[in-house]
Amino acid sequence: MTAVGPRERAVVATQTSLLLFLYIFLYFPIFFIIYVSFVDNTVWPFPPEFTWAWYERLWIMSDFHLGFLNSCLIGAGTGALACIFAASAAIGLLKYPSRLRGLFAVLYLSPLFVAGILIGISSLMFHRNILGMAGNLSSAVLANTTQALSFAFLVILAQLTRYDWRMDEAAMVFGARPARCFWEVTLPTIWPSILGAFLVSFILAFNNLDITFYNIGAIPTLPTIAWGTLRHGIEPELYSLAAIINGFVFFILILLFFLIRLGRVRLGYRGE
Repeated sequence: MTAVGPRERAVVATQTSLLLFLYIFLYFPIFFIIYVSFVDNTVWPFPPEFTWAWYERLWIMSDFHLGFLNSCLIGAGTGALACIFAASAAIGLLKYPSRLRGLFAVLYLSPLFVAGILIGISSLMFHRNILGMAGNLSSAVLANTTQALSFAFLVILAQLTRYDWRMDEAAMVFGARPARCFWEVTLPTIWPSILGAFLVSFILAFNNLDITFYNIGAIPTLPTIAWGTLRHGIEPELYSLAAIINGFVFFILILLFFLIRLGRVRLGYRGE
C-alpha cells in the first residue's frame, strides 16, 4: 500500500475545502430562505421566533394556488412537446446520417444562444400576428418549448450517441414494424434520457418569467405573481413558497437517488 505524503494530503485538503466552499456557496441561500420562512422577523431573524404564519397566509391566498396550477400546466405541456420534438430530432440525426445533420443540430441548439426576452417578444409577435393566439396558456407553452427544446435535445442526444441501432434493425428483420420497434425496443432503452429531458424542460418552463411574461397575457403564474409583488417589497409568503418548491425538488432528487440505489431505476445505456 502506497504511503500518502504531505504534499498529497495538502492537495486533498485543498480540494476538500474548495468543494465544501462550493457547496456552501450554492446551497446556503436556499437553506437560508427555508429558515426565514419559519421565523417571525424576516429582516434580521436572530434570535429566531418560529411561526407558521407565512405558510398559513400562503394557504389562503387563492392567486398563488391558481398561479401554481398554471405554472404546472405550462411546465407539463412544455416538457411533453420538448421531449417529442427532441427525441424525434435526435433519433433522426443519429439513425439516418446526412451531410446536413450538423446544420440541423445547430438549428436545434440555436435557442441556447438567444436571450430569453428576445424569444418571448418574437414569440408574442408571431403568435399574435400569424397564429392569432397571443395571451393564453397555449401561447406560453409553445414559446417555452422553443427554449426548452434545445436542453431536451442535448439530454436525449447524450444517451442516443451510445445507442446500438443494430437492435432496431434486428427487430425489423424479425418482422417488427417501425412503430412497434420504437415502442418495444428503442423507448424502453432510452426512457431515462426522455424522463431527464422532461424534468429539465418542466423546471425551465415552470420557473420562467421573461418568456412566459410576454405570452401569458393576464393569466397568473408563480413567476409573474412573484414579480408583481416585488413592487410592494418582498412579501414573507414568497419565502414560504420558495421553501415548498425547493423542498419538493429535494424530495424528488432523494427519491430518485434511492430508486437508483435499489436498482428500480437505471440511468444510462449499458449496451447489453
